[in-house]
Amino acid sequence: MKLFTPDAGATWLLAWLDPEDGDVAWGCCDPGLGCPEIGPVRLSEIAAVRGALGLPVERDLYFEAEMSLSDYASLARDRGALVA
Repeated sequence: MKLFTPDAGATWLLAWLDPEDGDVAWGCCDPGLGCPEIGPVRLSEIAAVRGALGLPVERDLYFEAEMSLSDYASLARDRGALVA
């Protein structure tokens, strides 16, 4: 699933939800600061993120992965931003 801030540069590609802690997901996370990384993230922290206009994070309902998560992460590290 792809989550993003409509009024900021943050993007998350989430691939896995921890079955023991439903607040922890795993994926490629880009807070929009030029340092995307792959790893765990708390959904409650994502839900608290707001952009410059105060808009909440949205789910991209039309996103379909075209490559593996590790490929997205590698490209994000090369580019300094997650582009999906």
